Amino acid sequence: MKVVLFCGGQGTRLRDYSDQIPKPLVPVGGLPILWHMMKYYAAFGHTEFILCLGYKGEAIKRFFLEYNAAMSNDFVLENGGARLDGLVEPDIRDWRITFVDTGQSTNIGGRLLRVRKHLENEEMFLCNYADILTDLDLDAMVRGFRASDAIGGFCAVTPPYSFHLVSLREGDKVERMMSLQESGTLMNGGYIILRPQIFDNLFEGEELVVEGFARLVEQNRLYAHRHGGFWMPMDTFKEKQALDDMLLRGDTPWQVWKTRGAHAQPQVA
Repeated sequence: MKVVLFCGGQGTRLRDYSDQIPKPLVPVGGLPILWHMMKYYAAFGHTEFILCLGYKGEAIKRFFLEYNAAMSNDFVLENGGARLDGLVEPDIRDWRITFVDTGQSTNIGGRLLRVRKHLENEEMFLCNYADILTDLDLDAMVRGFRASDAIGGFCAVTPPYSFHLVSLREGDKVERMMSLQESGTLMNGGYIILRPQIFDNLFEGEELVVEGFARLVEQNRLYAHRHGGFWMPMDTFKEKQALDDMLLRGDTPWQVWKTRGAHAQPQVA
């Protein structure tokens, strides 16, 4: 199954990094968050990627053109070169990556429309924002979506924020306060799955999760897969630091490739 990754944003809330490199190349433990996400998808057998480039897209191209697997694996230096410890081939050798310039300021809906020709013959395809890590059971989400008649779907998660919701009585007196976790509120977690019919429901200038998803809601053809496990975006420096700290502790639930194996195959219903 093809995986579309939206890599064109500027990441303004990570300004210290994004002034120099695009947000998908901001490192988590020394390697770009984009690499972590692609390794995640590859662990489920999905190794055909379409990167929707924009801001500093040339840096993303350069990263892969100059990719050195020794940076993410143990290796032995001998005879002037690196021999990977336990690896016969570079760890991205089986990946097929299509790089598409989708514009500097194009929104997500517009970026998806610009790669339409690569997707129209697919039964379904995956999408993501290239800045979120999770241990989501992707096979389970795909099975649930495949069994439905939905055109679009996404991973639904509890917002990881600490603020409280408030309900009011008459006279603006507080009736109740509750944390987001207590409220049962769910949000779009960014791991998206689509059928090509999405292109009949999305038009130039529109946003995928606004106008596009609104049409699917009206048709009762938008699916949500509940996920209660690990999920963390990297929108701010604080979140980046939290991910770095987790990696230093060896607490990396998103690195599912360590438990699934390097050559996992996608499951079908």
